[in-house]
Amino acid sequence: MSQLLSTQLLFAALLTGALYGLISLGLNLVYGTLRLLNVAHGDLVMIGAYTAYWAMTLAGIPPVASVFLAAALCAGLGWLAYTALFRRLLANAEIARRLESNSLLVFFGLSIIIQNVFALAFTASPRGYQYLSDVYEFAGVSTSGSRLLSFAVAAGLCAATYLFLRFNLFGLAVRGLIERPAAAEIVGIDVDRVRIVSFCAGFALAGVAGVLVSQTEQINPFMGFPFTITAFVVIILGGLGNIKAGLAASFVLGAIETYGVALTSANLRSVLIYGIFILVLLVRPQGLLGKAAR
Repeated sequence: MSQLLSTQLLFAALLTGALYGLISLGLNLVYGTLRLLNVAHGDLVMIGAYTAYWAMTLAGIPPVASVFLAAALCAGLGWLAYTALFRRLLANAEIARRLESNSLLVFFGLSIIIQNVFALAFTASPRGYQYLSDVYEFAGVSTSGSRLLSFAVAAGLCAATYLFLRFNLFGLAVRGLIERPAAAEIVGIDVDRVRIVSFCAGFALAGVAGVLVSQTEQINPFMGFPFTITAFVVIILGGLGNIKAGLAASFVLGAIETYGVALTSANLRSVLIYGIFILVLLVRPQGLLGKAAR
């Protein structure tokens, strides 16, 4: 019991929740504004992780700087995908109605391509590097500098994105498109502009999350799928397209996973995540923090 009440475990839950929040935030932006089910989202995390790894090992660029490299690279991929494919599909009303379900197959194929290209280019061997590995102690918590940095960046970006969507004029336009897509264009919102910015921002946030993950975990070309599943669990808990509830749900899931593993075993981590996912779909399909449709 004393272990469960320790600040060490609390910090671990907060760090996990912040990372999950950052990853799911990008997925929620893409789904909320475009209604696209991006099952390749975790592969963007992997791309960000490899960006940080090669920047560190080849050029000595620390992850603090490679955050911007990964964000720019993933945002560029998002811009390319949107302008080359999804803009034309969304412009066709008949195709757009079927695009939500069809996007699952499109992104699944894209995920397979990305994984195998990276496996051919860099092999499937796990890789890693050390950065800010010194251990610090405060308030009963012992943690490395890299974990402190990951928590600060992830929590800061989540808070900044929420405040942007809450108080910035363009952020309000994003929220308007998420909440009332049919009425957004009628009231003067530039739907295409909001969509492309949200699409690129969602990709960029995933890339940044990959940089943070690479500081504390080994990376490989197939590491993205568990993050995709976790992100979907988070947005199901919070309600699809609900940014605020999704951020809250990420910390809920981080706490359930951290304390659940502490009470049971690390081997049951996936059981906990999938179990919560299935339970919420059965009991409250609109999400634990979402509102039921009338």
